[in-house]
Amino acid sequence: MNAKEEIKLVDAVEISNADFDKKCRKCKESICCNSINQKIPTPKSKEDFDHLLWQVSHENINIFKDVDGWFLHVDTNCSHLLPGGVCSIYETRPWVCRDYTNDYCEYDVRIRDGVELWFSSHKQLEKYCRKRFKKWDQRFELYE
Repeated sequence: MNAKEEIKLVDAVEISNADFDKKCRKCKESICCNSINQKIPTPKSKEDFDHLLWQVSHENINIFKDVDGWFLHVDTNCSHLLPGGVCSIYETRPWVCRDYTNDYCEYDVRIRDGVELWFSSHKQLEKYCRKRFKKWDQRFELYE
């Protein structure tokens, strides 16, 4: 990186920091920029839950349920985060980032601590499925 690029980077950091509100300034981990939470249809059938088992079997994938419904949670860092948690594209960030509100965010309560259900492994979700569906193992008959 040359000196001109470094100056632009420093300017972007200063502009971004000036726009952060007090809560975001306290958050040194950029919690909201370290995951994607995608709302998913409420799983109802054995087939729905079998699909979730496949998803949660992948690295950095979790499933959770809270008061707003069911979500696919992907642990992944935004590629635009600079050291210290500052957004390098703050002025041109996507609309979803602009629309995000931190009125009640993970700085207040971590997702895992504020949800009804949290599954981070196949084993955890399968245990839940066995309790929910008495004939869970018979789901394979659907595929034959």
